[in-house]
Amino acid sequence: MKLPELEKPPRRGMFASLRSNFLTGLIVIAPIGITIWLLWSLTGWIDSWVLPFIPTRYNPSVLINQWTGIEVNIRGIGVVAFFVFTMIVGWIAKGLIGRSMIRWAEGLVLSIPVVRSVYSGLKQIAETVLKQDQQNFDKACLVQYPREGIWAIAFISTSTKGEIAEKVPEDMVSVFLPTTPNPTSGFLLFVPRRDVKILDMSVEDSAKLIISAGLVYPDGKDANKAVETPVQDAAE
Repeated sequence: MKLPELEKPPRRGMFASLRSNFLTGLIVIAPIGITIWLLWSLTGWIDSWVLPFIPTRYNPSVLINQWTGIEVNIRGIGVVAFFVFTMIVGWIAKGLIGRSMIRWAEGLVLSIPVVRSVYSGLKQIAETVLKQDQQNFDKACLVQYPREGIWAIAFISTSTKGEIAEKVPEDMVSVFLPTTPNPTSGFLLFVPRRDVKILDMSVEDSAKLIISAGLVYPDGKDANKAVETPVQDAAE
């Protein structure tokens, strides 16, 4: 008995092959290109703010033009100058004279009504974000929000303290619930510790998951599958 021949799958056209190759290349190139563009734009933005404060005769682009006659635009000089200046200011601020000058300057700024509120708020934010001797958030967790049965990723900041802990007898924790795709905005919630599920993933991985709206998962088996799927789909 002769078995029926299996039908061969239809061959893809040249346009479909070109489209598949283009999408696969775009998935590989787009993250690299966007990252380079952001770094290039950020460097130019910092240069535009810092370079006007550098005397013209000390500008490396001007010096090269004077020595060689070649006009060049060296991007990143402002970044280097800002980095060096910030390190010098930090070194001076650690000394006795520097601390005295900072206290005098802060006292002068805090004596101005409107500027005082802006400066105090910005200083508190900067100290919270940039302070090196403590971690901004302890761990990532899951809490039920906005109603029971729906889970959201949040960050544990501290255990509830002060008046809030006195008013609520139950063991509570302070959590920050960020929004997507901008994790800098969100809600401060006081949640019972028993209702918080601690995650094994780090705070950085949780932030990536929030920013990507659930598209980028931490490294692992599931994450690898998730990353390979778009490339495979594009190739097909």
